[in-house]
Amino acid sequence: MIKTDVVSQISKKTGLEKRDVKEVVEVFFDIVKDSLIQGENVYFRGFGSFTLKKRAQKIGRNITKNTSIVVPAHFIPYFKPSKSFASKVKENVKA
Repeated sequence: MIKTDVVSQISKKTGLEKRDVKEVVEVFFDIVKDSLIQGENVYFRGFGSFTLKKRAQKIGRNITKNTSIVVPAHFIPYFKPSKSFASKVKENVKA
């Protein structure tokens, strides 16, 4: 599923126009991204949380020049589903 599919389904279920729904979805993603950029976590009860995960400093390799480089410690965005959401997915999606 892609963003346009989400917009279409929300539009069908709510009766709102697609352009209005698309604008709301875009603003939602902007708010989540801006919050993470500012170092704030975003929590949705029953769905999950968007948090920042710290990656430690490490030594990387530049294979083309055959040299080592230091990759500094940094943060990456991370999504952790809620327990109830994860268990529902586990029960309903079969391998």
